[in-house]
Amino acid sequence: MASKFGLGRGLADIQAEMGAVPDISILTGGERVVIKQIPLVQIGANPDQPRKTFNQSELEDLAASIKEKGVLQPILLRAVRGRPYSYEIVAGERRYRASKMAGLSEIPAVIKDLDDNNAMEIALIENVQRENLDPIEEAAAYKNLIEKCKYDMSDVSRLIGKSDSYIRNSMRLMDLPKSVRDMVSNGVISASHARTIAVAENPEKLAKEIVENKMSVADVASRVKNVKRASTSRKFKNKTIATSDINKIEKDIQKALNVSVKIIERRGGAGQIVLKFINRIEMNELIEKLTK
Repeated sequence: MASKFGLGRGLADIQAEMGAVPDISILTGGERVVIKQIPLVQIGANPDQPRKTFNQSELEDLAASIKEKGVLQPILLRAVRGRPYSYEIVAGERRYRASKMAGLSEIPAVIKDLDDNNAMEIALIENVQRENLDPIEEAAAYKNLIEKCKYDMSDVSRLIGKSDSYIRNSMRLMDLPKSVRDMVSNGVISASHARTIAVAENPEKLAKEIVENKMSVADVASRVKNVKRASTSRKFKNKTIATSDINKIEKDIQKALNVSVKIIERRGGAGQIVLKFINRIEMNELIEKLTK
């Protein structure tokens, strides 16, 4: 889970009381976190940042607030090597961009030791929990949490407080051609329109019809009933492992544990490994092997 490093009071207020200090240490749980003032020129953006577009007027408003009150919540950075900058943003790119617009030369930051996967995971979680991504960015974030961070659908559901069906419907947008996804990101068509045409064989054609004819979602749903469906419209990557690979894995486990094994794959890459025993003695032997 992404940690929240809010100080409760503004950093500028605390510094005004304490005087100019290079670092401020606070305790978060059992860990001492050091907040440092890092020069903006030493900071670079995260290539795995889920948010690809930033609202200019919102940035200007934030920059105005920063000019008046300073940066009230430190951003989260990690040290990197082999890049033209020393630190990479894990969370807080809006504050970083607004600080540059406000003319600041440095920004308060927490620096954590994170690998690529941890950094991407925190960035994704921090963004989806804020609920201010556009529908395509949101869908991409869910997809990356599941495919790159190896989250189960149920994990993502609990994490963000949304149902499995909501997440699946959101991720359907990623099956659309880029041209249609761009139309959603730019507000040309709604996410509801896009999800409706995602099952069609030619969603680009339907997207153009939506714009030209100013079709409602209900109109689009009726239209989709009469067009050819995409070959993958009923599937959600039911098979992520080849049957031959599954058979080999089952044989390897059976050889190691000396019990019958069945691997069952479900939608989205989830599934079960079923171990069968025929009596209590075989069960106890299996338990002993698994718990050694």
